[in-house]
Amino acid sequence: MSKTTLAIIAGVSAAAGSAATAAIYATRTQRKDSPSPTLSSTPTSAYPSPPPPVPIPTPLRKDLLPPVNPTGVFQYGFPGPTNDLHPTLSTTSSFDRRTRNPAWVAEHITPASINANNADRRHSIFVEDETIPEKFRAKLYDYFRSGYDRGHQVPAADAKWSQDALDNTFLLTNMCPQVGEGFNRDYWAHFEDFCRRLTNHYPSVRIVTGPLYLPKRDHEDGKWRVSYEVIGNPPNVSVPTHFYKVIFAEDGKTGGDVSLGAVVLPNARIDNGKPLQSFEVPIEAIERASGLEFAGKLPTQRRKRLCEEITCSLLVRDYADRQKNLMGSPPPKKLGVGLRSS
Repeated sequence: MSKTTLAIIAGVSAAAGSAATAAIYATRTQRKDSPSPTLSSTPTSAYPSPPPPVPIPTPLRKDLLPPVNPTGVFQYGFPGPTNDLHPTLSTTSSFDRRTRNPAWVAEHITPASINANNADRRHSIFVEDETIPEKFRAKLYDYFRSGYDRGHQVPAADAKWSQDALDNTFLLTNMCPQVGEGFNRDYWAHFEDFCRRLTNHYPSVRIVTGPLYLPKRDHEDGKWRVSYEVIGNPPNVSVPTHFYKVIFAEDGKTGGDVSLGAVVLPNARIDNGKPLQSFEVPIEAIERASGLEFAGKLPTQRRKRLCEEITCSLLVRDYADRQKNLMGSPPPKKLGVGLRSS
């Protein structure tokens, strides 16, 4: 039998400035033992069950007294890695000390939270997160003249139900360096708006967002390499090559269905006319690329594919209009998720 390995192949089109991103390919290896089902590389409505647990290693022989004690190093401190789990009013995140970026940031939005308008972005400022040790922390001056935006992972517009909740989204542990024109202020912002409009169809939506650092094939030798910029002086904050969102759209019933969506976008200019579904990938592809697990406890029978339940397309709005809405202006008339980009 065969076992399929999912992987994401990164690529950014030099001509168009957008991405040929998140291509999934399968590598088949023959095994004579432990047959396992083949996973399709094309997104489908049926998601595979989580893999079986890894066997526990055989303990040391009781009659063998080791002459060494490797774990004795813990008397001086635990090397890590440390996840720096940080819940706030509007976010829950895990910080990656090596890249100075979040590994993931989770949020929960509902019709009530999105329709509330009790906060003003003009009262919020970007701040360093003092819960992170200073030597591992992203700094405000790292972004100064870097050429990148401080890109929200959980958008400020999702937390207007409270000024404190809105302020929490401006912590640098909720930021990653993002390309501004054509991405953070355009396609990415339209994608965030798409997620908010899901509350027109679902009573509860949970979203996990984070960075990826994906390999790119070298045109000269054909080998795959991971390469990314690091900003700051001295260099401190890694610039992700891509970003992902994993979406859980809940039907509101106990033990009910959950519509899953998984999208990977390149950290680059993307034409607003590019279909959102062209960036859709299986959730397993993001898990393999990030080393994270998102839905291991969600039974297969409760899973549905989001883009089979609703039309996954963007509503393109002007950046200045979105900013006015963040600053306390009355929100525009809500539109359905199925509207096409224009």
